[in-house]
Amino acid sequence: MYSRHHRKARVLFALSDVLLTALAFEAAYLTRSLLPLTHDFFLAASLKLLLFGVAAISSVVFCLWVQVYDRLDGANRYVIFRETAKQAVFGFMTMVLVDYFLKLDLSRFFLLCFVGLQFLFLLLFRLNAGSLVGMIRREFGGQHFVLIFGSGERAEELARQIEVNAAAGTRVLGIVNDTAEVTAALRDNIVDEVLFAVEPERLSSLAELFLQCDEEGVRTRLSLEFFPHVNSEVYLDRLGPTPMLTFSATPTDEIKLLAKRIVDFSVAALALLIASPVLMAAAILIRLTSPGKVIFRQERCGLNGRRFVVYKFRSMVENAEALKQQYAHLNVKKLNFKIPKDPRLTPVGRWLRKFSIDELPQLWNVLKGDMSLVGPRPATPDEVENYAGWQRRRLRMRPGLTCIWAVEGRDGLDVDTVMKMDMEYIDNWSLTLDSRILLRTIPLVLLGRGAN
Repeated sequence: MYSRHHRKARVLFALSDVLLTALAFEAAYLTRSLLPLTHDFFLAASLKLLLFGVAAISSVVFCLWVQVYDRLDGANRYVIFRETAKQAVFGFMTMVLVDYFLKLDLSRFFLLCFVGLQFLFLLLFRLNAGSLVGMIRREFGGQHFVLIFGSGERAEELARQIEVNAAAGTRVLGIVNDTAEVTAALRDNIVDEVLFAVEPERLSSLAELFLQCDEEGVRTRLSLEFFPHVNSEVYLDRLGPTPMLTFSATPTDEIKLLAKRIVDFSVAALALLIASPVLMAAAILIRLTSPGKVIFRQERCGLNGRRFVVYKFRSMVENAEALKQQYAHLNVKKLNFKIPKDPRLTPVGRWLRKFSIDELPQLWNVLKGDMSLVGPRPATPDEVENYAGWQRRRLRMRPGLTCIWAVEGRDGLDVDTVMKMDMEYIDNWSLTLDSRILLRTIPLVLLGRGAN
């Protein structure tokens, strides 16, 4: 299914969630009100509206946050059941928390009835959503006919992909490889769009055919499989009146990236406030146990290679940088400098590193915007100079306090694995993935596991 259809599906599922949640809420309320139980049950109109708003909004926000709607479209029955159950449980927990904090003393039967009906209504709708969309399209929008221009396996594969959505009313008229055949098809058949799956060298010869489709108002699509940008998202943008075909190998959703930045700022500010006693104690211990500055500053490479100064509690002796050559033979990493049980560590520094306390000052980097809570770890300029071409893509995400490899193996992983896991993070980035990495990082830090 085309990406724009996925966006429409998300809107459809969100609207259906609101409507079905309202139906489940009202059905549960009427059921509980009519039952001859010990206590009468009544909610004022304003309170009913508040509770319904909380239930509906939390349900939709949860699905958008963890990308439930993306997994529902075209999913099998097990996935639909699993994701709907998660959503219902989250909604139930939200209602219980609202009941507890507002001291509403809601009927338990009402809450259980509501979550049960919500789960049932959502499940039934989602199991039949594909057929429902197809029926609506057939009855009110008509079938959608696609003509494929091209030949070989590529054209046949596109035809197969389109036929997967036959239930939604999409049909392949045929596969042609001659401009005269397209002209005849446009004249003799209903053609809603023409999909071109051709080699790049043929494009210039098809200019007239594109123009003909444009003049007749027939939508055209061009398969771009001949471009080697295997990791890129492709979209059309405009620079003034000039159309620009854009390839992006990193996340581009500005709304989600803004949400990530808001979360970074808020959590970093709160964490600095909560951790202030720990920060003060660490600073005092460093000052009392070894000569030198409390804060270690080092230049690192940030977003797109921008240089910034990273802050850490000093965990090594004052002249640690000067001692690098002396201990170079103990280095176990290819790009960065890493020594197991580094002899340059101070006794206090070893303890600070074990529990990652030495990195707490980097919350200030997060607050400033140099870093994020989650992202590839910031590299030094000399490390970046030794990057292979494909490894430089890790600079296209803001560096983070923690990352995907930090929760998978941390210092025990080799540099190639680390790089590949950073690329995996960039390719699959979402707010949900950030949340999972953060939640997995917390116990590792508290237990002092994985750091040297």
